[in-house]
Amino acid sequence: MWDSLSRAVFFTLARSSFLGRLASRYGMRDGGFARRFIAGETVQDAIDTACRLTERGLHCTLNYLGESVTSSAAARAAADAYAGIMREVSDAGLPCQVSVKLTQLGLAIDAAECGANLRHVLDAAGDRCFVRIDMEQSAWVDPTLDLFEGVWQDGYRNVGVVLQSYLYRTESDLARVNALGAGVRLCKGAYSEDKTVAYPVKADVNAAFVRLMRTLVRDGAHPAFATHDPPMVDATRAYANERGLTAEAFEFQMLYGVRRDLQTALHDQGYRMRIYLPFGRQWFPYFMRRLGERPANLLFIVRSLLHERR
Repeated sequence: MWDSLSRAVFFTLARSSFLGRLASRYGMRDGGFARRFIAGETVQDAIDTACRLTERGLHCTLNYLGESVTSSAAARAAADAYAGIMREVSDAGLPCQVSVKLTQLGLAIDAAECGANLRHVLDAAGDRCFVRIDMEQSAWVDPTLDLFEGVWQDGYRNVGVVLQSYLYRTESDLARVNALGAGVRLCKGAYSEDKTVAYPVKADVNAAFVRLMRTLVRDGAHPAFATHDPPMVDATRAYANERGLTAEAFEFQMLYGVRRDLQTALHDQGYRMRIYLPFGRQWFPYFMRRLGERPANLLFIVRSLLHERR
């Protein structure tokens, strides 16, 4: 009951134009409440943030916010925006990756149009930038993997995909992607899903993450592990060491502003550490939807802040 109520509240807030304008006025100021977790509203904001992180030896992935577009024109505009972003990132001399959500490129409108937009983004990326396709709700897994495999079979090698350990189906999805020789970012998953498709208990999600992590370490190409959970980090390090992987053979990924203490510790220990940098004027709906999709995300952010203060 509480989950449904709180989700409805956050989603209503996300659609409020008044709150959006108010948040835009105060949230992105220096010291604003969202500046901790959002790199900014413009490409230059994101590049400036990425430059600061790169100077510290961290790697970055830029994510231009604006998922779930509702028109072909908006989807094409998003693809064009990503092409421009990658040119600016390249001109700045940054070795960044970018992450895209296929609903932002029109997956909910027409799969063929989305595929054309994805190819436009990959062509713009060329050999200058690696593109990671984010995974969204379970309903989008099949069309996402189909489009990903389609561009892979067409010869694109500057692209990888994300898989989520809380879905029951991910073991077979990982086998499919590993068979291609493509790169995977493994995460737990943050969307609210029915218990018929996803593990409802955290311990089961963690156990699945460890099983999938071991498969990815053994059989995967350029594995990446997106987690802020110290036990999952420790399990990954231990198994990678057991299999003889060097610290450069895989990487950890974390959200901008979350567990910065753990990010720094892993980097200082010689591990590749990549920071996921969301940016764009659509940050307020993104921020509120992330809280609404799983109310536990709010507790997660608070807990992260407390860990760092300690």
